[in-house]
Amino acid sequence: MPDAAVRLKGLLEQLLGVPLPVRIRTWDGSQAGPPGAPTLVVRNRRAVRRLLFKPGELGLARAWVAGDIDIEGDLYAALDLLAGLVWERGEDARSLAQALRDPEVRAAVRGLVRLGGLPLPPAPPPEEVRRARGHLHTKRTDRRAISHHYDVGNDFYEIVLGPSMVYSCAYWSAPPPDGTLEAAQHDKLDLVCRKLALGPGQRLLDVGCGWGSMAMHAAREYGVSVVGVTLSHEQAAYARKRIAGEGLTDKVEIRVQDYRDVDDGPYDAVSSVGMAEHVGAERYLEYADVLYRLLKPGGRLLNHQIGRRPQRDESSYQVDEFIDSYVFPDGELQPIGVTVTQLERAGFEVRDVESIREHYALTLRRWVDRLEADWARAVKLTGPGRARVWQLYMAACALAFERNRIGVNQVLAIRTPDSGDSGMPLRAREWGAPGRR
Repeated sequence: MPDAAVRLKGLLEQLLGVPLPVRIRTWDGSQAGPPGAPTLVVRNRRAVRRLLFKPGELGLARAWVAGDIDIEGDLYAALDLLAGLVWERGEDARSLAQALRDPEVRAAVRGLVRLGGLPLPPAPPPEEVRRARGHLHTKRTDRRAISHHYDVGNDFYEIVLGPSMVYSCAYWSAPPPDGTLEAAQHDKLDLVCRKLALGPGQRLLDVGCGWGSMAMHAAREYGVSVVGVTLSHEQAAYARKRIAGEGLTDKVEIRVQDYRDVDDGPYDAVSSVGMAEHVGAERYLEYADVLYRLLKPGGRLLNHQIGRRPQRDESSYQVDEFIDSYVFPDGELQPIGVTVTQLERAGFEVRDVESIREHYALTLRRWVDRLEADWARAVKLTGPGRARVWQLYMAACALAFERNRIGVNQVLAIRTPDSGDSGMPLRAREWGAPGRR
């Protein structure tokens, strides 16, 4: 009688010490777990071996990307239930060595070894980053990390992002279906421009310019001249084609260039939207110093950045294994307080901080909707593994924003001149008239 699901459920509960909140169906057709709950489909014994050789998030991620496991039912509900096992128990509650001192845990592990078959570690899926030795966040390693994330194919990003081609948190006046992704992305770009007080004759540096949407909006709606820099050749080629198509080549220049190599300042304003997450904690003060140097006195910086919750012991912070291995190699998040402190250490006067956490959850859910609606084409463009990486990444991040595990903030900072005249209105949130649609 098929019973792999019953055995697997019992062994996992013995190992975790809590009931499994999801249902399990295994390769032999057996099922176990709470009726009506989302179902974790374990397609083969290899999935068990992946968990044995890499317990925790990375083992699950490898099994997901390889197609060894799947979820039937509400993906968000399943991920929320599984994430609760980690967040309620504490990710670092017990090290593996400590856990194995428990006879029951050792017995569970032996049972999983028998259930998983030959104890050989499966090779990671090809979508996983292959690590090279050396220091993080050099210009070379940053180029490699950016290429892994952004050079997936512009056609794939068109599926996920839609016509706006903006890969950062939108700014919603109303949630779907009343609000659309395209309108919300327009409003986010316009909000950035208004916070920067852009106007004709000014120069804007757009750091991490992506596919050129921010640069084009600023040039078209506010009459500024824009230099956009990216490390992705695919992004740059796409942005230049869009800019030429809109007749903005006299207003916008796109460079494949590290922001640390920009030497034609000063600029009136700098926008950095969804880029600083790539900088890394050790390099963040350098990042702030460079942007401060590139601004003229009185110039403004709008830094739009994902942040994490602070920990009581910051030395225990670890980068998310799945995201580091499959999505953003070498990316690091820091609490908003650290970001503000580093900007101030560089000389900036921080004038406004706006949290838009809920807006990113809405944005990510719309991206997942778009990916799933055109799933067959996405798989054809990137392969099933890469498409599954993005589906899991975006759905899990939407939940993380909703549950306040991570956030996103817009920080407006000024290179205030010696006179102390910031140029800010007395009522700071009156950013000026919206740009034209």
